[in-house]
Amino acid sequence: MMSFSALVARESDGAITLSAETVEESFLTDGAVTIRVEYSSVNYKDALAVTPKGGVVREYPIIPGIDIAGVVEASEDPQFKPGDRVVAHGYDIGTAQHGGYGELARVPAEWVVALGDLTTRQAATIGTAGFTAALSVEALLNRGLTPSDGPVLVTGASGGVGSVSVDLLAAAGFEVVASTGKADAKELLESLGASSIIGRLPEDPDAKPRPLGKAQWAAAVDCVGGKTLAHVLSTVKYGGAVAASGLTGGAALPTTVLPFILRGVSLIGIDSVLLPIEHRRALWSRIESDLLPPHLEAVTNEVPVRDVVGVLDRIRAGEQSGRGVVAVAGGF
Repeated sequence: MMSFSALVARESDGAITLSAETVEESFLTDGAVTIRVEYSSVNYKDALAVTPKGGVVREYPIIPGIDIAGVVEASEDPQFKPGDRVVAHGYDIGTAQHGGYGELARVPAEWVVALGDLTTRQAATIGTAGFTAALSVEALLNRGLTPSDGPVLVTGASGGVGSVSVDLLAAAGFEVVASTGKADAKELLESLGASSIIGRLPEDPDAKPRPLGKAQWAAAVDCVGGKTLAHVLSTVKYGGAVAASGLTGGAALPTTVLPFILRGVSLIGIDSVLLPIEHRRALWSRIESDLLPPHLEAVTNEVPVRDVVGVLDRIRAGEQSGRGVVAVAGGF
C-alpha cells in the first residue's frame, strides 16, 4: 500500500484544522483514475472548505483543493493511461471527494480532462477561476456581443475570475471597465488591458438600490453578487447581458423585474461545478486556443502547498489578488 503526503482538514468541536499528514492510498475516495498531483490552486471555495460552517464540505476529514492538475498514475478507464497530463475540477472535488492538496488524488474518469499543449502548471493556474472566466466570456460571445457594442464591465476585477475575465475580454478587443475595491490593483488591471478602473459598485453601498440607473455597459461579468449585481443589472444597456458567477457580496439579489422587462437585459448564471463533461472538455480545448489568457503569468502567484493556509486566510479577508497556484509536487 502506497503512502503519500497531504493537507488534511479535520473538524473537532466546531473548529477546523488543516495540517500535513502522511496517509495511505486507502484514504483516497473512489474513482477510476488515480492522479499524481503536480499543482492545484487556491479559490474562495477552498477557503470555505476550511472555515467553520463554510457550507461546502459534506463530511470531514477532507483533502481540500478543488483543482487537480497532474499526471495519470493509474487508470481503470481506457480513455486515460499512465503518464497522461490531465486536469480535473468541479463536481465533488475538494468538498466530498479528496482534492488537490495531496500528492495523490483519485476521481471518476468522467470528471477528467486530458490536456493538449498546456502544462499542468498552466492548467492549475487557470483552474476553476480561469475556467469560470472563460465560461462567462464564452456565454457573452455566444449572445453575439462584439466590441462595437460598447464597454464591458467586470466586477471583482482583481480576483481570480475577474482578472482572467479582464484579460480575455481585452484580448478580444473589448473596452473593459474593471471594478475593484483594491487600490493597489490598478497597475495589474491596466497591464491586463483594462481601459479604465473604477471602485466598488454601487459607490454608496448603503443607498437604496435604484430599479433602473443610467445605461452604461453593453454587458458585464459579475463576480460579486448581492447589491453589486443589482446595481450592474440596473445600468446595463438595452438588450445587454450579465454573466454572474459570484456571491462574495451576498446571495440576496435586491433588484426588480424592470431591467428585464424594460431593457431586455439577460442574467446568465455561470456554473462550473456541475457543467457536463462534454462542454467542459470542449471549453478546455478553446482555452488552449482562442480563450487562452495572454497574461496568465502576470496574475499568477505560486506558493508551495505547505504554505497554502496563509493564502486561504488572505482570501477570507478579501486581500488576495490574481490567481494563486499551489505547487504540490515537492511542496511538502
